[in-house]
Amino acid sequence: MTTTGTRRSALSNWRFWFAHNSGVLTAAALFVAMFTLYISNHSAGLTPAVATTAANKAVLLALVAMAQTLPVLTRGLDLSVGMVFVMANCIASVIVVGTVGEGLLGILAVLAIGALAGFINGAIVVWGRLQPIITTLATGAVYYGISLFVRPGPGGDVQSDIADFLTGQLFDTVPAALVVLLFVVLVVWIPYRRSVLGRAAYAVGSNEQAAYMSGVPVQRAKLLAYTLAGLLASVAGLMLTFNTYSGEASAPIAGSYTLNSIAAVVIGGTSLFGGWGSAIGSIFGAFVLRTIEDLLFVFDLPPLWQPLFQGVVLLIAVSLGALRILRVRNRLELFS
Repeated sequence: MTTTGTRRSALSNWRFWFAHNSGVLTAAALFVAMFTLYISNHSAGLTPAVATTAANKAVLLALVAMAQTLPVLTRGLDLSVGMVFVMANCIASVIVVGTVGEGLLGILAVLAIGALAGFINGAIVVWGRLQPIITTLATGAVYYGISLFVRPGPGGDVQSDIADFLTGQLFDTVPAALVVLLFVVLVVWIPYRRSVLGRAAYAVGSNEQAAYMSGVPVQRAKLLAYTLAGLLASVAGLMLTFNTYSGEASAPIAGSYTLNSIAAVVIGGTSLFGGWGSAIGSIFGAFVLRTIEDLLFVFDLPPLWQPLFQGVVLLIAVSLGALRILRVRNRLELFS
């Protein structure tokens, strides 16, 4: 009886784990299938150069998608992540220059500015009690104005040794950008997810009023989520500067990354209703979106088809998420 009970318990735990991570697993499987199709049809196959090029593009969106995930978990939406991304790119093209030491100080300054931008978003949402969408739409315009002030036209430079190291290959094989992404996950996302305020963010997204009545630090949870969102968006802006060796205050780029970050979040299984999801899923969602662009290239299809394929993938992801929420609601109705 004990052995049977243990087996049932283990099976139940596996089922719970699979259900809880179904969004991440689906996004990961979709990415693997699409990337395998891409590599099998690429003329050069899977070489370090091909992998590095793909990684350098995908990591940018993955970082912005991670930034978007944190406010979404609290049932918010940050429309300024693209603008912070561009602002960090423009500022980095001015101050991340000189010697390696000066470049590292410039990187710290850019990260601090990004975190400050996120903190301002959170402060207005928490203490100003304004809707996150309206707040971040307004602050995003301010951040874009700063970008134009810093870099009125495309140009600038970046510390070449740091840029080459972070966008090249480690041991002539592993794309350094993927290592940067892994470092961010280990240093930012995992500690945040396991922290008191990280767990509080999930509680706030599930039911803010109930979380408040239960003594959950709602305000601090929201403030930290938006602050980290600004920090992660600035990391993405730095990586863009390292890839392009320049800065550009481009509204289309900012808008594209903002919208695609929301799409990546949904594809990765994070609920826009808050309280459910993972930044890991958003990373794979971003990889899926970037792989669509690569597939169009290898199959020599018009770039205008990209929104069509992205829309189909996003529609499927939204539908799966809606079915999951519907099942949860149906279960809750059994006990009502």
